[in-house]
Amino acid sequence: MPSGKSLLLGVLTGGVVGASISLLTTPSSGADMRLRMKEQSERLRDITQEMKENGIDLKEQLTQTSKEGAELLKDLSQDIKTSVESWKSTVEPHQENLQEHLRQIEEGIKELEDKMKEQNTQQS
Repeated sequence: MPSGKSLLLGVLTGGVVGASISLLTTPSSGADMRLRMKEQSERLRDITQEMKENGIDLKEQLTQTSKEGAELLKDLSQDIKTSVESWKSTVEPHQENLQEHLRQIEEGIKELEDKMKEQNTQQS
């Protein structure tokens, strides 16, 4: 997760630089400036803590989602395997009968073709 760390480092660096520039370029007393710097650092710390908590929550959600997804895929593959096995057991006993019927149909078609050829030759 180097890109997440880089993003966090960039946000923090940008926040510190931006706060420093705005504080240093604004004309104000030293006490006022220290107060502002303190407030900015507290806000920055709060934002950092919130980002850390959100990151932890996101990590936990991703872990949970990936576990649930893996379980779902496992269940789905088992269901598919069971369905295929059931289909095979249903079809196999009838497979020989179907092949026999197809052979009979092919023989019937061949006999019809032969008869049609005979009739055509007799008519000619």
